[in-house]
Amino acid sequence: MTTLLTRRRFGCALCGAAALLALPACDKQQGSAAAGPIDFEPGTACDLDGMLLADYPGPKGQILYGDAKAPVYFCDTVELVSTLLRPEQVRPVKGAWVQDMGKADWAQPRGQWIAAQAALYVRGSKKHGSMGPTLATFAAEADASKFAAENGGKLLRFSEITPEMVDLSGGALHDSKM
Repeated sequence: MTTLLTRRRFGCALCGAAALLALPACDKQQGSAAAGPIDFEPGTACDLDGMLLADYPGPKGQILYGDAKAPVYFCDTVELVSTLLRPEQVRPVKGAWVQDMGKADWAQPRGQWIAAQAALYVRGSKKHGSMGPTLATFAAEADASKFAAENGGKLLRFSEITPEMVDLSGGALHDSKM
């Protein structure tokens, strides 16, 4: 009986040691989840409507949810902000980013990601994004003010945007490329 107990204890100890050795591997896997924005690939599709991000002008967005290893992308900043402001949005968000249009090319924006809640937004400009009227996004107030002076629109901070300003109903009515 003593030998059997000794074997069981040894087996339990062995299993415990194996579990402890596996913990660093789990941390590395979870640590490999994006801690910041990841630029989209040419074939990356919008999470809401399946449109390819690279096919359309204007700023894009991305959200990394707390339970995800990769971000979901939005072909337009209105879609991203609408998603963040919807009352039914309950998934924990690790981060949300938009593109700094003071540095990115409007026709084919790549990279230049900034935190969505820290960005400055220009609403109501004559420049359109993938879904028509969009929110132009900027890191610097000087860039946002210059854009508004040249293209029209009103400068807003994230906290000033209401869900009514980013209502997605009828967004496709403004899209002439669909």
